[in-house]
Amino acid sequence: MSEPLILPPRQPADACVIWLHGLGADRFDFQPVAEELQERLPTTRFVLPQAPTRPVTVNNGWQMPSWYDILSMGATARTIDKAQLEQSAQSVLDLIEAQRDAGIDPARIFLAGFSQGGAVVLHAAFLRWQGALGGVLALSTYAPTFGAELQLDAQRQRLPVLCLHGTRDEVVPYALGRAAHDFLAARQVPVDWQEYPMGHEVCPAEIEAIGNWLQARLNG
Repeated sequence: MSEPLILPPRQPADACVIWLHGLGADRFDFQPVAEELQERLPTTRFVLPQAPTRPVTVNNGWQMPSWYDILSMGATARTIDKAQLEQSAQSVLDLIEAQRDAGIDPARIFLAGFSQGGAVVLHAAFLRWQGALGGVLALSTYAPTFGAELQLDAQRQRLPVLCLHGTRDEVVPYALGRAAHDFLAARQVPVDWQEYPMGHEVCPAEIEAIGNWLQARLNG
């Protein structure tokens, strides 16, 4: 995987957000959002990793930045390459460990992801990472590995999550995003839901909500 884009804060870093882009995008996609949020979070480092380029089956096998191959898409589920998902989740774990080793308390490290990137961070946080985290931001995304058999330990049950989704999302159906939220809520995870009259995108009101959510957890 390519080196991530790292945006240092204006003041010495004591928190970090690791933010994964969506399918077909790159590590620069959320740079403007991260820089805007840093105006409110002057001690927060942003790490924006880059997905590898590979063929994507549902896009006629075209090569593009992708955290994992999507084999088929339906209204209520998707078939994905789970081995590639695991590889991407491991890369997220490696980034968490690198920030921890650089002196950031894992309880002040947040995972964020848009669309396919959100699916990776939900998997990494709730199925792979062992230990504290600050929280998860799930933007316009779904949870392909949440199943009835998934048991959450006490630490994961305390992990705050903010799900944000467009009511007119034409790529990741609203119902898929809501299902991920409801799965966590049913397991007593402190998960919040925000929806916006938009498609598969990000809007200013959403960024405002994310900034408020991060500030509340970092300054609490």
